[in-house]
Amino acid sequence: MANDFMEDEVFDFSNIEFTREDLISALHEMVDEYRKLSQTFEEVKAENKSLKNSSGEPSVSQLGESDSLKTEISKLETGNELLRMKSEELTFENGQLNYLVSSWTKSSVSLNKLTDSQKSINDKSGLASISVKAVFGKQALSQIWKVISSIK
Repeated sequence: MANDFMEDEVFDFSNIEFTREDLISALHEMVDEYRKLSQTFEEVKAENKSLKNSSGEPSVSQLGESDSLKTEISKLETGNELLRMKSEELTFENGQLNYLVSSWTKSSVSLNKLTDSQKSINDKSGLASISVKAVFGKQALSQIWKVISSIK
C-alpha cells in the first residue's frame, strides 16, 4: 500500500513547480495513510494477542474432557478411600480373630493336659484312696465312692 503510493507520486522537493498547497495536501495524504496503517497495525496486534491468549487456554472440548477427567479422578479417590477404610476394618477383625484362635489353641492344649493327667474312674490308687482305706476300711470306702459317683 505504501509502495503503491510512492509509485504513484514521487515528490521532488527541489522542483519549484510544486506549490505550498501541493506540499500540504501531500502531507495530509501521508498523515491519512499513516493513520490507516497505524489502525491496521493495532488491529493486527490485537488479533495476534487474542490468538496468543486463545492458544494458551484450553478449548471447550478440552475443558469438557478436563472436567470429566476431574470427575473420574474424584470418583476413584472416593473409591480408594472406601477401600482403605474396608482394609483397615478387615485388618482389625483379622487381629481379633487371630487373638481368638490363639486363645482357643491355648485352651485346647490346657484341656488336653488336664484330660491326660486325670485318672480313670476304676483307678483307686493315690493318696486319697490310701488314706480313706486306712481310716474307714473297705466298707466305708465303697460308700464314699457311691456318694462321689452320684455327685458326678
